[in-house]
Amino acid sequence: MSLLADLFSGRLDPGYAEAAARRAAAGRDAPRRGPLSGGGVLLVVLLLGVLLATAGAEARRGEPAAAERRSRLIGQIHARTAESDALQRRVDALRAETERLRADALARSAEGRRTRQDLAAAARGAAAVPAAGPALVVALADAPADGDARPGAGRVYDQDLQILVNGLWAAGATAIGVNGQRLTPTTAIRAAGEAILVDYRPLNGPYEVTALGDPGRIRAAYRGSAADRRLAGLRDRLRIRYGLRRAAHAALPAAGTLRLRYARPAREAGREGEETPG
Repeated sequence: MSLLADLFSGRLDPGYAEAAARRAAAGRDAPRRGPLSGGGVLLVVLLLGVLLATAGAEARRGEPAAAERRSRLIGQIHARTAESDALQRRVDALRAETERLRADALARSAEGRRTRQDLAAAARGAAAVPAAGPALVVALADAPADGDARPGAGRVYDQDLQILVNGLWAAGATAIGVNGQRLTPTTAIRAAGEAILVDYRPLNGPYEVTALGDPGRIRAAYRGSAADRRLAGLRDRLRIRYGLRRAAHAALPAAGTLRLRYARPAREAGREGEETPG
């Protein structure tokens, strides 16, 4: 009971009190240290400086190699594009020779001449033969890079070309080409990074879309359409260059070779269309 009384009264054994006093005096005499002493901070700063210097040296060392790889890649792209263009010219020459031989063979009979007319109509629809005539030409280009920092500067995207081409088809164009490349019913206009691909061939701006047909009728039908309103709005808001002009004569080459996906004999197709007597 005397121990409990001593605890409640706040009195301590003299030995406990002396030990507590010594610890308190030692704490006052020793210098306070934070999580990092002065030497520790200096060491961290030195290590950070070494890391930054090493990273900078590695980046500078890798710049020539990166530039060399980029230059080599650009050279390969140009070389493959030249090869593709040469092959396309060869295909065009062979196609022209094939068409001449076929026309000569079909001209020998009345049935052959009718078949030739049907083939010519189908080839025009598939953009398999060159086309020429008067046209409406639509120019589309990025905003001028004149150093103006306003939020009005803009770029032409693949969606803009898609909308423009669809608007010209709807306005009555009989054939369309973008920068001289003929479009087909299955042509795809897509984006790959900052490039616009037409049938997987990259095109550089400015873009010139040629729509063959009666220029007056196409222009009248196109003016005020959804495509015209969209592009005019981009011109006014984002400073994209957009304009229309008439051309007395324009020529478009045949499109690339179409890949046959589905086919069946005409007689079989005719039999499927017949009604079965019941």
